[in-house]
Amino acid sequence: MLRVLLTGKTGQVGFELQRSLAAIGQVVAFDRSELDLSSVDAIRARVREVRPQIIVNAAAYTAVDKAEAEPEPAMRINGVAPGIMAEEAKRLGAVLVHYSTDYVFDGTKKEPYAEDDPPNPVSGYGRSKLAGEQAIASSGAPHLIFRTSWVYAARGQNFVRTMLRLGRERGELRIVDDQVGAPTCARFIAEATAQVLLQLGDGRQSIGIRAGIYHLTATGAVSWYGFASAIFAEAKAHLGMTPPKLIPISTAEYPLPARRPANSRLDNSKLTAAFGLTPPSWDAMLTACIREMGDRQ
Repeated sequence: MLRVLLTGKTGQVGFELQRSLAAIGQVVAFDRSELDLSSVDAIRARVREVRPQIIVNAAAYTAVDKAEAEPEPAMRINGVAPGIMAEEAKRLGAVLVHYSTDYVFDGTKKEPYAEDDPPNPVSGYGRSKLAGEQAIASSGAPHLIFRTSWVYAARGQNFVRTMLRLGRERGELRIVDDQVGAPTCARFIAEATAQVLLQLGDGRQSIGIRAGIYHLTATGAVSWYGFASAIFAEAKAHLGMTPPKLIPISTAEYPLPARRPANSRLDNSKLTAAFGLTPPSWDAMLTACIREMGDRQ
């Protein structure tokens, strides 16, 4: 049976991966209290202890605005740690799966970004995630890097749950309407990862030319304002919630420490060509997530 080492098991994607990766083999999962990704020695020790055939790194420093004031922790976890995992994966002959972000791009392109478009991050978080990608690529380890965007889930801290909370507390919300992307559900990311790994088997012999970076997001795109509008429409239908009034605003009217890309759309066609996966639309993912929340009430 294949052994899979999973990091970030309590995060949005990591939580879902524990379930989806059970189809691959034995999953040995760690959270931040069990594996300190800021410690190179801790990473090496855990990987050598488990001796996995597949490493799935779902852990990350995700405090985008905090990373502007504290870039070192973000770089250690997002930039350095993935490179150490890749070195250990190469030593074992294992495959590394890692998750990256639309924030490696500056958002100035008018069309969806392809994998080979030049990255140009405009935030400390984006720079740390790009450093992780580069460290993995330079390691020589067989790897898959999935760039995704606007991740949310039925649990954890994310835009969907924040909107629902604020919508219950306030009668009016001001939402940015000039940033566009594809909101992507963590459950889909986890299930797609499992499907790819099932195609690869143990990965070491079969990954071949399919190694590299892939964009993995929902299809379609929407602004944060449009996304919030859809969230409250679904919440009214499935949670019986009365929506607040939504007011569209510009990015300039909602300043934050870290710059965000205006265009976060990612092109998934490479993923479809390599693995035959066509992601669902962002609104179909949202409906399923809100229904899950309703089922848990």
